[in-house]
Amino acid sequence: MQTNLTKGSVLKNLIIFSLPYLLSSFLQTFYGLADLFIVGQYNGADSSSAVSIGSQVMHMVTLVIVGLAMGSTVMISQSVGAGNDKRAAKAIGNTVTIFLIVSLVMTALLLIFCDVIVSVMSTPEKAVAQTKTYLMICFAGIPFITAYNIISCILRGLGDSRSPMYFVAVACLFNVLIDFVLIGHFDMGAAGAALGTVISQTISVIVAIIVLLKRDMGIRLEKADFAIDRDVIAYIFKVGVPVSVQDLFIQISFAVITIIANRRGLVVSAAVGIVEKIIGFLFLIPSAMLATISAIAAQNIGAGMRERARQTLRYGIIITFTCGILFSIICQFASPAIVGLFTDDEGVIRMGVQYLMSYVFDCALAAIHFCFSGYFCACGRSVYSFVHNIVSALAIRIPGAYLASKLFPATLYPMGWAAPAGSFVSACICIIFYIHMRKREKTVEN
Repeated sequence: MQTNLTKGSVLKNLIIFSLPYLLSSFLQTFYGLADLFIVGQYNGADSSSAVSIGSQVMHMVTLVIVGLAMGSTVMISQSVGAGNDKRAAKAIGNTVTIFLIVSLVMTALLLIFCDVIVSVMSTPEKAVAQTKTYLMICFAGIPFITAYNIISCILRGLGDSRSPMYFVAVACLFNVLIDFVLIGHFDMGAAGAALGTVISQTISVIVAIIVLLKRDMGIRLEKADFAIDRDVIAYIFKVGVPVSVQDLFIQISFAVITIIANRRGLVVSAAVGIVEKIIGFLFLIPSAMLATISAIAAQNIGAGMRERARQTLRYGIIITFTCGILFSIICQFASPAIVGLFTDDEGVIRMGVQYLMSYVFDCALAAIHFCFSGYFCACGRSVYSFVHNIVSALAIRIPGAYLASKLFPATLYPMGWAAPAGSFVSACICIIFYIHMRKREKTVEN
């Protein structure tokens, strides 16, 4: 099941690895889009708002888990690149053990603080009950959501991006079917959407375990590999914690923007929620490229091929930035039709179009710092990624959105520019860090 990413065309490896990851991300994002679409067809703005807010919280939780697991992916990739199967086995075993503990602790804490989370999100009063129900169900299913994401991170560390695509396809199919039954037939609203997500993820995990037990991963796991090794855990956390914390802060910044929108009423809340889903879909390419660069570059760095790692970064930036510009242009003309796919409320469409037309430029600018973040993680320098994201979130995104909402209360267009502005600052910081790294590398080489 291992794939050698240190040989052959760099561009070809990048495309072959990223396409299955991109499709996996598309299907996973389709969960939220399907939930929002189906709820919108059978229920009112209160249910749509509940699913929008609840899924944003769950997206935040999932990103924290995946961010932390980035340390596992990088360690496994570097070990595979170096031909050290014993170290790779240790990384896999320890990943399973530590994330089992993490998922149980997270489940307990989130269930306890569910009411607080709903309140902090400034959930509109009419949507509070359904938002709480949605989150309680999803929080209870966190062990299964964690299991799917960890299995995927391990496989990608081994160079296999196809198997996770198949597993998420199974989950997506069941999620849509269950949504139509629970939301459409049984009229369960947001609760039906939450149950559909958890049940489908559980089915996906069961299928993944059955398949993996019948396959040869190329690495032999022993009982001792699951015993906690301090050095292995330390490296996983060294890379993963900064990524996880940065993702948390980024999502908090967007949650704050959502809170600002929620305080402007149900229509604005629904519009912002819909646009966030659309942007999440458009961000699939830079997100996929981040993970792809981290896995491929890590293997090449493990094999001592740093120039190939840098080539992976360059190709990644070119591809994602070009796609981002294309999306931005399309949305300047097609925003009404795109937002209209999710609602027939004219007020929501009008506000959503304003927000999307400015926000969409973030797809191009974020593409740059996403690729750099993947490269920094592969180098074991995830703290660089942490720094640029925290600075842009605290200095630009949050204050920018707040000021725009106060200065321009009648429109969401200025508020949409807060995210692209933050990404521009992040991209500049990344370039500075990269130049610094290259100078240090050249000094060592000489």
